[in-house]
Amino acid sequence: MHSLLLRWMKRLLMSLGALLLLATLLFIAGNLWVLASTTRYIDGHWAQCRPTDVAIVFGTSHWTRSGLRNPHFHARMRTSARLVADQRVKHLLISGDNRTQAYNEPRAMWRDLYRRGVSAEQLTMDFAGFSTYDTMVRARDVFQLDEALLVTQSWHLPRAIFIGRALGMDVTGCIAEEQPAADEWRLRMREWVARIATLGDLYLWGREPYFLGPAEPIDLQPQSSSVSEGSKPALETTVNSDAALLLLQTQEDERGIEPSAEEYLTP
Repeated sequence: MHSLLLRWMKRLLMSLGALLLLATLLFIAGNLWVLASTTRYIDGHWAQCRPTDVAIVFGTSHWTRSGLRNPHFHARMRTSARLVADQRVKHLLISGDNRTQAYNEPRAMWRDLYRRGVSAEQLTMDFAGFSTYDTMVRARDVFQLDEALLVTQSWHLPRAIFIGRALGMDVTGCIAEEQPAADEWRLRMREWVARIATLGDLYLWGREPYFLGPAEPIDLQPQSSSVSEGSKPALETTVNSDAALLLLQTQEDERGIEPSAEEYLTP
């Protein structure tokens, strides 16, 4: 009886070991697949990034958990502003988490980019970019993009590009200027797990975005600075209502005065 129990335990341990080895191999193979299939689409410096009409900028918190300025956030904003200034992109889709009223990544990104010289007409906010997957699906289905430049850190770009190309989009990546961060190793480790989860989202359980909504195609046509009396009630004449309100707040912060009605609609 004792020997039978030992044999059973030995077989169980061998089976668990084989499953663990298989899971490890699949984990490594999945990550290598994502990395190898996206390397050729990534450019290492903003001056080398391939020109396109729209760049998608991925959101992250403005601050770290320790209360310090998040270097990843500011690197993405600096790189995006330089791409616009160098005329490598015409428009920025800034996508992030706005799950609660107290936490709003797109608005923080909008304010930072506007202060870096990017005009309001060149910025579109996506408030439902709750994840990389949601951002890419919404970029295709809501904002009607089939081609885009993706701006984020080097360890994040492979997954973002892999998702975009799996969705049928022609996307390339631009590495945001990288600065060392104290907890970056945790982000890199988490990214290895996230790449495997992405393969499941795409090929196994058919994940749907948290919120999709109606189509809102990005208008790349230059907009007139004049606003007629009949069109003033519709803030969409130059920017959406969220951006118009944010523009007001930003101008008040910078100048300490209340903008005029014309400034409200025409940044």
